[in-house]
Formats: sequence, structure tokens, C-alpha cells
Amino acid sequence: MSKPEHRKSPLTVSIGSLGAIGRQVATAIDAGDIPGLVLGSVSARDHDKARRNLAGFRRVPDVVAPADLGQGADVVIECAPKAVFADIAAAAIDNGCMFMPLSVGALLDYPDLLDRAAETGSVIYVPTGALLGLDAVKAVSEGEVTSITLLTRKPPGGLRGAPHLVDNNINVDDLQAPLQVFGGTAREAARAFPANVNVAAALALAGIGPDRTTVEVWADPAVSRNIHTIEVVADASNFSMTIQNVPSETPATGKITALSVIAALRRLTSTLVVGT
Repeated sequence: MSKPEHRKSPLTVSIGSLGAIGRQVATAIDAGDIPGLVLGSVSARDHDKARRNLAGFRRVPDVVAPADLGQGADVVIECAPKAVFADIAAAAIDNGCMFMPLSVGALLDYPDLLDRAAETGSVIYVPTGALLGLDAVKAVSEGEVTSITLLTRKPPGGLRGAPHLVDNNINVDDLQAPLQVFGGTAREAARAFPANVNVAAALALAGIGPDRTTVEVWADPAVSRNIHTIEVVADASNFSMTIQNVPSETPATGKITALSVIAALRRLTSTLVVGT
């Protein structure tokens, strides 16, 4: 009996961008740390720099334009600036690939991607990323949910330059006390902080949607980690969860994000899958 299609092995993976996350995932695949996967291609703004970063790989992938990532790939991972999200998404979905976006907030701006994926046979996989407890949120959302709230606290440097702060002239430098810089829906949060609170979009997609999920964002000089607290009130369960993520070399992103992608990739070829 042949294996189901989702366990086809090996799977060829393409990665959109070789930043902190993309490099770590590419290195793990090339080293053979994720059985059943091979690295096919990567995209990068600076091709020469990308080739230098890949020089020590056992199997050097092609460096291509974002629009070409889907050619010959089974899985396309997006971990790039939002400006190229649409190109990477189209490359994956138009070629019927599995698409794994990390700019989850961008999914809210492109609702047509789901219809296109249905037409091409593509599947969009959203990794858990920096957020604890999406399995529980998905479970209770099969029943009645009264409210889901996300409270995010970040070191001020991790929020600096966010569109919402720039547009509203909010200065987070030299803070002496926590400052709430945003309150609103997950949809609004994803647009206000496209590089900072993709967790809000992931939570909304797992639960009751971007317009019913509420978000607070705080700049807190007393914290050195990205702290996310989820509060859920539902007929099946009420729960609160807090996760403290260590920032990566990119302050807006936690170290756990790349590890979450690796864990999600491992599920694709594993014979034992734990969790929803």
C-alpha cells in the first residue's frame, strides 16, 4: 500500500528569504535533521550574500526570485519581508505546493488565497510560532466561545519602527514604565504591527476570527523577552496561558519561531503526529 500523499518522501522544500529564521531552517534541512526533506531553492534580496551563506551546505540550493520558489517544490516557507509575501504565496499556491507562511497577518489581507488554494490543491499550514496553546484554542472553538484576548508585552526595541507607532507619533525610547501602545482587534493589530504580532493573526485564525479576537500591545522596559498571554472564555473551557519568548537576533522575532517551523516540517513526514 502506498503512503498518503502528505507523507511523500522526500519532500522538496523552498524557503522565501534567508534571514534569521530562513537560515536556521535551511541549515537544519541540509544537515539532515528533519528526515524526509531536501532543500530545493531559496530566495534572497542579495543573491551574492545568500550564496556565501550557503557555501558550506552539503547540497547547495538554487537561489531564485520569490516568484520561482514553487517550481519543483512540495513545500514553500515564507519568512520574508511583507513586501514580497504576495509573490511567495502565489509561487506556492499556483503550483499546488504546501504553503507555510510566517507573515501570518498578511493572510488577513489576502483572503482570496484560500479560494486559490482550493482550486490548485494547495494547503496552507500556519505554524504555531511564538504562541502557546493554539491546539486548545482550536478545540474550544468547535463549541461556543465568548471571548479570546491576547496581551503582548515586548521590550521597546522590539516595537520600534512599527507602522502604528510611526503613524501615531508614539515614542517608546527611554520609557520608565510600561506603555500600552495599541488596543483593538486582531485584524487591526496585524496591520498596525506587521512584523511584531503575527501571533494575533494566528490566534484569530485558530479561534473566532480576526474581528472578534481582541489584542493589547504594551512596550515594557522591564521585560527582556516577548511575553504573550492568551485569555479564553468558552463553554467547554476557560483558560489563561502565558509564554515568554527569548528574542532572536531580530528583536521583533522570538527564537522559538524557527524551531516551530522545524517542528511543523517534521510533522509532514512523521509516522507519529502529536497534537491537533
